[in-house]
Order: sequence, then C-alpha cells, then structure tokens
Amino acid sequence: MYFLGIFLQAGTEETSITQNIFDIISQGGPLGMAINVILLVLSFLAAYLFFERYFTIKKAGRIDESFMNNIRAAVTSGNITGAKAMLAGVNSPYARMVEKGIARIGKPLRDIDAAIENVGNLEIFKLEKNLSSLASISGAAPMIGFFGTVTGMILAFYKMASEQNVTPDVLAGGIYTALITTAFGLFIGIFSFVGYNYLVASVDKVINKMEATAVDFMDLLQEPTA
Repeated sequence: MYFLGIFLQAGTEETSITQNIFDIISQGGPLGMAINVILLVLSFLAAYLFFERYFTIKKAGRIDESFMNNIRAAVTSGNITGAKAMLAGVNSPYARMVEKGIARIGKPLRDIDAAIENVGNLEIFKLEKNLSSLASISGAAPMIGFFGTVTGMILAFYKMASEQNVTPDVLAGGIYTALITTAFGLFIGIFSFVGYNYLVASVDKVINKMEATAVDFMDLLQEPTA
C-alpha cells in the first residue's frame, strides 16, 4: 500500500505538471499558442528527418569486405555476367557505381570513369536529401522561439501598462510564454544543428568509401591480363 501510494502521488504530480505547462502555454494568448504549435511541428519534423536520414545513410554505408574481391575475381576471369549477377542483388551506392562501370567495359577508360562519376554524384544527391531542411530548422526554430520571447514580453508590458493593480499573476502569462518559446526553440535548434552535422559527417564517410571503390574498380580495369 505504501508503494502504491507513492506511485499514485507521482502520477498525480506528473499530471499536475502537465496541466500547469498547458495552462502556462495557454496564457500566452492565440499568438503564443500558434508559436508553440509551430515549434511542436518543427520538433516532430526535425526528429523525422534526422532518423530517416540516419537509417538511410547507415544502410548505404554498409559494404561487404569481400565485395571488391568477388568482383575482381569475376572480371579478371572474364565472367562479366557473373559479376553483373552479384551486383544485381546488392542495394548500395557502391554496387550501382561498379555496375555502371562493368556495363561500360570495352569503352575508353575515360568514358568508364565519367559514367561511374555521374552515378556517384546521383548517389551523393540521394544521401544528402533533406539535410538542407534539417539545417534550415536548426536556424529557424531558435528565431521563432525568440519571436515568441518578444511577443511575450510585449504582452507582459502591455498588461503592465493597462492594468491598475500590477501583480505577478498579471505578468505571468507573457513572461511564461517568452521563456517557454525560447527554451523550446533553442532545444529544437540544438538538436537539429547537432543532428545535421552528425549526418554530414556520416555522408562524408560514405563518399570516401565510394571514391575508394571507384578507384579500386578503375585500377582493376588497368591491370595487365595474364
């Protein structure tokens, strides 16, 4: 019974805190509510963009250590069809680059290199998709939060000027709105900024692997045949 009482008390306190936060937000008026709704939408959007890109880039960065060895063995033995079959079952930017290069075998090396580079550029564009949106949120969210701060302080001073008896309760709505929107906006901005830089670093690692794969394949084509 003692632990049950503690649990019920904790649940009641949590509900009370949630209600108090909602009451504080609602005191900011329609504009304050609108700003918080915008920030809430941005927070969900930032989280979605980060995790969607995170898993996409992580999947793209996986490569079998024996990938190029198997391709090398197939190409040097003249088994081009077997090499294409191996690549068909691999969903990665490395495989698509090598597959394009194998499809151009027989043409000048410069043309093969250009074809691989074009595929690589397309794959990089896919990896960087929506990263600019995350960067925009990292800059926009704090600015929206500061806008809420300004409007909240304007509301507080307006009430101070219009009310005859100025009490802390009169000013609380505007000041609470100012503080909450600032904190919320900064939190979203920090999360988006850190997430963006982490994803950019992850993309750079994948690009380095793609470049190494392209170099290995071009070296393979220039190896003297036995």
